[in-house]
Order: sequence, then C-alpha cells, then structure tokens
Amino acid sequence: MGSFVSQPLEPDKFVAPPEAPSTAKPAQVTAPGAPASPAQAPLFNNCWSCRVLSGSGLIGAGGYVYWMARKPMKLGYPPGPGTIAQMIFGISIACWGVVILSDPKGKAFRTG
Repeated sequence: MGSFVSQPLEPDKFVAPPEAPSTAKPAQVTAPGAPASPAQAPLFNNCWSCRVLSGSGLIGAGGYVYWMARKPMKLGYPPGPGTIAQMIFGISIACWGVVILSDPKGKAFRTG
C-alpha cells in the first residue's frame, strides 16, 4: 500500500571511483611550506557562548538533582543509599558544569 515494510529491501548499489595510478603526484592545494592537512576541529566548539550555555545548564541540572534528593530529608526521612548516590550524582553533574565554564579556550588538553 505505500508502506516501506511491505516493499522488498534492495541494497543500494555504489559505484567505486576509478583508482589513480600510484606514481601520480597529488595536486598541491596549500602553499609549499604549509602543512598538508589542517588540524581537525575539536568535537565540541570552544566558543564562549557554547560553554556558558552548556556549563550553566549542567550546573542547573546538577542542582536540581541534588535538591530533589534533599527534599525527603527535609521532611524527616532518613537518607538511604539511593538518596546519597543521587546527591553525589547531582554534585558531580554540577562540578562538570563548573569545569566546562572555567576551562580556558585551547587549554582543554595537554599537548606535551
């Protein structure tokens, strides 16, 4: 009827490009003294607005998890192992947000 499930599955056919001879020299795109390939961009951009947004979001999420774990304690219930684990998890999420906010651009990884 028009459903993809009722139609038979056919694998896509890809045509491989012809291989260039191994003795051919690749065309030079960059200047003679420049590196051949630029350094790859990091997985997460290190722009300030991205870090403020994600860092403050993680701090807020960690605070929410922590305060939700403390709510039964304020009512007089004794904390159990799950409550303690939830509080630790909330604190660790908030700490992760602080690390994202405080890590200066370009200093995220040691290079030496």
